[in-house]
Amino acid sequence: MLSQAFLLSTGVVALAEIGDKTQLLALLLATRFKKPVPIIAGIFVSTIFNHFAAAWLGQYASGFLNTQVLKWLLAASFVGMAIWMLIPDKLDDDTRLRNKLGVFGATVVAFFMAEMGDKTQIATMALSARYHDTLSVVMGTTLGMMIANVPAVLLGEVATRKLPIALVHRVASVLFLVIGALTLMI
Repeated sequence: MLSQAFLLSTGVVALAEIGDKTQLLALLLATRFKKPVPIIAGIFVSTIFNHFAAAWLGQYASGFLNTQVLKWLLAASFVGMAIWMLIPDKLDDDTRLRNKLGVFGATVVAFFMAEMGDKTQIATMALSARYHDTLSVVMGTTLGMMIANVPAVLLGEVATRKLPIALVHRVASVLFLVIGALTLMI
């Protein structure tokens, strides 16, 4: 049976990733290199490392905070994520790809850097602190990243033009608000 931490992590990150700068990066890589397999593999490897580090940090930080402080910090982080979801991302100009790294290497480096401090990384930290289940959270957040980014790589810009990104962001924002409220109630 799949854990609540895994399922929630998957859903939260899949929704948060739609229209995110890393999804835009996936589109850029797909249109530039036209080699979906190494791009998808690079996204997967980068996400595993990045989200494992974020989940570990969330676990580590939760060990220093008393239960009430942690509860309020987690609730505030989820509310902050809800607000952040309503601000559309744009791909930063400093995300330059280096041909010398190859498609896989460029994807790993670019995705890892783009995820630093991103919504999905912060969500991973908060979910890990909340559930104290690093493996389930990392597996879930990684699956959520792949659910959102693999279609972007395979279908390119056509898929993103068809999705009502503003609606998806609003739904994700409400989801983060609900999680924040539930955090305070538990």
